[in-house]
Order: sequence, then structure tokens, then C-alpha cells
Amino acid sequence: MLDRSVRFIGGPLDGRTQDLRDSEAVAGRLLRHIHLHDGPKIETHYELHYTPGTGWEYHLCGKSP
Repeated sequence: MLDRSVRFIGGPLDGRTQDLRDSEAVAGRLLRHIHLHDGPKIETHYELHYTPGTGWEYHLCGKSP
């Protein structure tokens, strides 16, 4: 199992990096993030992308899938 990092682009997680397990490294994978602190519930969705130049990145989806 190979661990690698993934970077978040856009939304409340912009700039964050975290480990991406080998089993999670599938282009098009969707991730839902729910923010519950200091106010109303905010739900955002990210889609996983890979390019040789930038590696793995979660991009903010424009609308909820």
C-alpha cells in the first residue's frame, strides 16, 4: 500500500494537504466535507483529479452532485 498526499483546491479546505491511501487514489472519486463549527452547517463536495504535473488534487465541485 502506497501513501501519497493530495491537495485541496477551492472551498473551505483550500490549500490543505492530507494523506491519500492507495485504495482511495481513483480519479473522479467524490468527497463530501461538512463544516459544523460556529454557525450553520455548510456542505461542500470535492472531486479527485490527477495530472503528472501536479499529482493528486481534490477540486471543489460547483454544485452538489
